Amino acid sequence: MPLYARAFAAIVVGYAFSPIDLIPVPMLVYLDDLLLLIPLGAALAIKMIPDPVLAECRERGRRALRESKPVNRVAAAVVAVVCLALAALAVFFTVRLM
Repeated sequence: MPLYARAFAAIVVGYAFSPIDLIPVPMLVYLDDLLLLIPLGAALAIKMIPDPVLAECRERGRRALRESKPVNRVAAAVVAVVCLALAALAVFFTVRLM
């Protein structure tokens, strides 16, 4: 994959996770990013990838999905435990404040 395509994809991902907003409209803080800038950046990054490389990656992805479904029960359990702990903490602090 060309270096410029990798760099542009990294910039788009970095902007998606960045707290800096290029269009500082108070009511549309994340809406402009989610509906306009990030999809356009992702589409442009995909256009920069050469067709043979993109076709090969898509085929490898299809083959991986056909061979086995990705399952990670440990990660699912960790996420569930963290969510339950945060919910319990929220209930605890809410009851304590009342």
